[in-house]
Order: sequence, then C-alpha cells, then structure tokens
Amino acid sequence: MKLGFVSDSLGGLPFETMLDHAKRMGVDGVEVNTCGWSTAPHFPLSSLLGDKQGQKRFINAFEERGLEIISLNANGNPLHPTDSAQGQGLKDTIRVAGEMGIRTVCTMSGLPAGKAADAMPNWVVSSWPPETQTILKYQWEEKIIPFWTDIVALAQKNGVERIALELHGNQCVYNVPSLLKLRQAVGPVVGANLDPSHLFWMGADPLAAAQSLGEAVYHVHAKDTMLNGPVQATTSLLENGSLMDIPARSWSYITLGFGHGEEWWRQFCYRLKMAGYDGWLSIEHEDVLLNSLDGLEKSVALLQGVMPSAPADFKPQAI
Repeated sequence: MKLGFVSDSLGGLPFETMLDHAKRMGVDGVEVNTCGWSTAPHFPLSSLLGDKQGQKRFINAFEERGLEIISLNANGNPLHPTDSAQGQGLKDTIRVAGEMGIRTVCTMSGLPAGKAADAMPNWVVSSWPPETQTILKYQWEEKIIPFWTDIVALAQKNGVERIALELHGNQCVYNVPSLLKLRQAVGPVVGANLDPSHLFWMGADPLAAAQSLGEAVYHVHAKDTMLNGPVQATTSLLENGSLMDIPARSWSYITLGFGHGEEWWRQFCYRLKMAGYDGWLSIEHEDVLLNSLDGLEKSVALLQGVMPSAPADFKPQAI
C-alpha cells in the first residue's frame, strides 16, 4: 500500500508549501481537491482544464519532490436539484484528469430531490412511511442511474478508469448495498472510496465492509470518528448539531488514533489486504480541535507503523 493525504487537510497552506510538508513527512503522494464542497485552493479547475502548460507545471511540482498525484477529488453533490455547478465540476474534473493522465477520480454519488418539483436534496434512511419508497424509486430510476450511466461514458471517453464513490451520509450511495446496486447498474468503472469515519457514525463496521466490497474497493480515505457515548445515549447517532461543538455532539471526525486506536487501524489495513486491496491510504484530516499540521503528522506516523508497505514473500519450505 501507499500513503498520502487529501490536499484540503492542509488547505490553509500555499500549494508548494503543502507539497513540501508531504515530502518532509515521507508520504508517497497527495489527493487533490478540485471543486464541490471544497474551495480547491490548490487546483484552479476552470483554468487548468485544457491548459497543457499549466497542467505540466502542476505535475512537475509533484515530480520534483518525488510525489505522486493520487487522484483528483470532486467532493460535492453532483445531483443537486438547483446547483448544477456541482455536477459540472465533476464532469470537468473527469476531463482534466484525462488530460493529465490521472486514472482515478474520487467523488460522491449525489443526492437529488425527492420528486421533480422539489428544490432541496432528500436523503431517505428509513422505510416508513410509505412515501419513502416512492422517493427512492424516483431518485434511483429517474436521476442516479441515468446520471451515472452518462458519467461512466464520459470517464471512458477521457481515459479515467476508476471513479471511487465515497460512502457518505446525505448521498444515495452511503453503504455497501447501495454501492453494489449502482455498480451493478452502470458497470465496474464505479467502485468504492472506503472511508471508515462515515461508516462508524452510521453504525456499520468498516472491517466487514472491506470484506464485502472486495475488488470494488478502489480507494481508501483514512479518517477516524470519535463516538461520544454520554451524548449518544440520549441523542443517538442521528446528529445534526454544529460540527464545531465537539463536546455536544454524539460523534465527531477526529485525528487517526484518537477515536480508534492503533490496533484497530492495524486490523483495517490487514482486512483491506485480505480483500485484495493494495492501493492508497489517503488521510483526510478534519479534526477541529487539533492543529491541522500536527494532526496530520500524528495520522501519518500511525499509518506508517501499521500499513503493509512491501510485497508478501512467504512461501512454505519444500520439506
């Protein structure tokens, strides 16, 4: 496996300073945010699209430091019913990835409205009352499958081989069954960006998810979640309080090792290996209490100590 981090983890730093820290920390590459819910401070998508010289300068900044571009990440809601810029951002990210020879794009599946006349996304997480099933039928049959059929065709046209969908709340694809459902409908260009932090707060088991997804794991975000037991006991994990008020929340994103210890991350890496995954671990630092650079350094150190980094070479002796 290879180790890197998401560029927005150090989004407050200039582009080359961010890369200098990546080199200093000894990671192998950086995953670059391009649009959507990110201001994309390190990647001016609109100006780089079609700009061969600008793309070359961007790539050279990585190569000069012995780093790789892990993937481009268009982390928004491409099926937003009123904000078409998010879907366009994904399409432009796929196009510029093709121009730059980047074969993996990370994104979200999208969340449309509940019916054609609605203006806000609608996330259905229960099977009752009965109108929830009407909403799901509309979302999947009228929106998500047609949209992703077109996106897969666009990816293939531009040489993007893998689109890794983050299993994320407030998206149509948020767990193993929904990922496999979309993959069955549109084909194997679509796979999973397995981020354990979201599965933790939704009550799933990332270890079991890795095993169930198998070859459909295309990318991994390394992000941890703290489950705040005393608050969870009365609030549940259905939390809509401020992300900045950690003590009041039932769960929060947190630096690796602060929510789940080294032993858990060791098992996670091994389960990924068992499932056949030998790709990137891309740290996404979103801990609001720790300094971003300090938290990222701690996360890098933890994963460097537990992740497989060399090919297996054991063979039974010929006895």
